[in-house]
Amino acid sequence: MSSFEIKGGNKLNGEIIPQGAKNEALQVICSCLLTSEKVTLHNVPDIHDVNKLIDLLRDIGVSIKNPFPSTYVFQATSVDIEYLKSAQFKEKVGSLRGSIMILGPLLARFGKGYLYLPGGDKIGRRRLDTHFIGLQNLGAKIEYSAADQFYTFVAPELKGANMLLDEASVTGTANILMASVLANGKTVIFNAACEPYLYQLCNMLNKMGAQIEGIGSNLLSISGVDRLGGCEHTLLSDMIEVGSFIGLAAMTRSEITIKNVNFQQLGMIPDVFRKLGITIIRQGDDIFIPEREHYEIETFMDNSIMTISDAPWPGFTPDLISIVLVVATQARGSVLIHQKMFESRLFFVDKLIDMGAKIILCDPHRACVIGLDRQYPLKGIRMSSPDIRAGVALLIAALSAEGTSIIDNIEQIDRGYQQIDHRLRMLGADIKRI
Repeated sequence: MSSFEIKGGNKLNGEIIPQGAKNEALQVICSCLLTSEKVTLHNVPDIHDVNKLIDLLRDIGVSIKNPFPSTYVFQATSVDIEYLKSAQFKEKVGSLRGSIMILGPLLARFGKGYLYLPGGDKIGRRRLDTHFIGLQNLGAKIEYSAADQFYTFVAPELKGANMLLDEASVTGTANILMASVLANGKTVIFNAACEPYLYQLCNMLNKMGAQIEGIGSNLLSISGVDRLGGCEHTLLSDMIEVGSFIGLAAMTRSEITIKNVNFQQLGMIPDVFRKLGITIIRQGDDIFIPEREHYEIETFMDNSIMTISDAPWPGFTPDLISIVLVVATQARGSVLIHQKMFESRLFFVDKLIDMGAKIILCDPHRACVIGLDRQYPLKGIRMSSPDIRAGVALLIAALSAEGTSIIDNIEQIDRGYQQIDHRLRMLGADIKRI
């Protein structure tokens, strides 16, 4: 197990380029199973979760080439679906939640698929009902073995259907969407997730020959086609990294330019950080964060305490709640952080409290942060990363703190952030992997 050793308190300076979007990568890589032709993907992030999914596709027979850094060519000419019953597959999906998105493409193209219960971040209950009900609506039959948590899916013929999703699940929408593009007839999905990742996936599938309407909205209409062809597709920059770097600049009083952010696809992310008092200057498709000693949290118009909460897109993404919370600890003012979607995502705040932050954890979903306005700097401690986003929030806290911090279990951070220690050193951070 590796750790980061961070000597905090340094101001950073320079430019940083966000990696390709992790959540988009997991979806579009799975979509390569829908065709026997070549699919070329650019700007693929070199992170653990994505690399595990690529290895999984290679294991089931997909030809995969990596001609240039961040570029992959996939060709699923022959696929060994029976591999999905193996112990090796069970071990891999145990640490990769994104593996569930192979089901839709496999059912659409081959009429069957298998899945062990997938793993992922331990941030609370993450149910799979939306995936399964949606696939059942299209005609899939599901058998479950409780003894080994193994699912068998069979669908000799998928048929289009009208459905109202019980939640706007991003991966659930992607799975149902990928199954429906080859289904017989028309599928209408109400309450579909409409994150930029889905916008990208829909456009990619249309380039492959799918017929999807309503792209970018929560009402998708899909007319099934007989087959899909190959295509070339470039992933967006990772908006979660963009938000993380905005928070990093504010916390470390640094002047940082974040390059090639795909600003139009960031939604309300810049505005939420502006509510914390952070100056964000758009320069073309870049974001410039000037060096500032202080930033002040806004209040609502009636002077009541600011509340920042997550919501399905176009609401504020839950993946940045941890970052917003840690940034608020050194602001001037107070804010209520309301994490609605996952009941365990705020449980890392005990480590921030040990560093000197003033936080009241009201319940599993809400925390009140009383900004210290840098009067009492955070202090370095030893801690462990519980999940990807909390891990980076703790990393940002450590970079701003006085003294030395050790962050253990950084494999969690590596799952979602590409060579983060190397890129931070390029900005002047004192961080090393031990």
